[in-house]
Amino acid sequence: MSATPLHEVNLSDSRTTSLPGDLLRDQVAIVTGASRGIGRATAVRLAQGGAHVLLSYHRNREAAEEVACSVRRLGRTAITVCADAGDPGFGSALTEVAIASFGRVDILVANAGIWEGARVEQMSDELWERVTNVNLRGTFTAIRAAVPAMKQRGSGSIVIVSSTAGQRGEAGYSNYAASKGAQISFAKSLAVELAPAIRVNCVAPGWVDTEMNVPVFGAGNLANPLNGDRTKLCYRRAVEATIPLRHIAAPDDIAVGIAFLASHWSRHITGEVLNINGGSVLCG
Repeated sequence: MSATPLHEVNLSDSRTTSLPGDLLRDQVAIVTGASRGIGRATAVRLAQGGAHVLLSYHRNREAAEEVACSVRRLGRTAITVCADAGDPGFGSALTEVAIASFGRVDILVANAGIWEGARVEQMSDELWERVTNVNLRGTFTAIRAAVPAMKQRGSGSIVIVSSTAGQRGEAGYSNYAASKGAQISFAKSLAVELAPAIRVNCVAPGWVDTEMNVPVFGAGNLANPLNGDRTKLCYRRAVEATIPLRHIAAPDDIAVGIAFLASHWSRHITGEVLNINGGSVLCG
């Protein structure tokens, strides 16, 4: 079974479940790393459910504006903000714009992340810090800034995009796995700390057809320090063979899970890790 094309969200596809337009009616969502992949699909799904969306991006303004246009075509308001998730002021910059533009923050999807690795004996301080700063500190600053606005309203939902790497580790990417595992612990801590007004959950995707993984499935698999000699087709088939459902997720597969956790459909769920990996990692 083939996966959905990279970073595509086809809401007209008959196989795709539509969200009711009143699910998140007039709520305000911040989605970090929204110019591509999971963030892109999530922004569109939240808008389909009725939310207005602030989308953060780092470099690709054109891609972010394309996502914003998709949100607007659904009848919602979209604002794009250029911000570096590794910057200490990342979260404050986003929340300030959201409050100035919408007057509220109801949903935060902490999705911005990078995937760069090396064998531990070859990993530089700079590489370790670059990945952990974006993935973990970016999540922390985004949440720290959004929580006061949510508390003021007396409600909120936070969804952190972690990874199966944070559950089982990932050889050659120990820095990435450490940041993703920390996100899970962070979410569980905040779920208790911020209850009952604010819910905090994670999704843990496995392999997903996004731009981040293009080098992995590209010729020579040069991005993977442990399997650099694999070809595109052979490596993809090898990956799919490890997944019980036998296909790699599309970004929208993750986005619908995020929309579920962000909405009142999951009103009695907090501190949870929703595994969206086709059965490749089975844990409680």
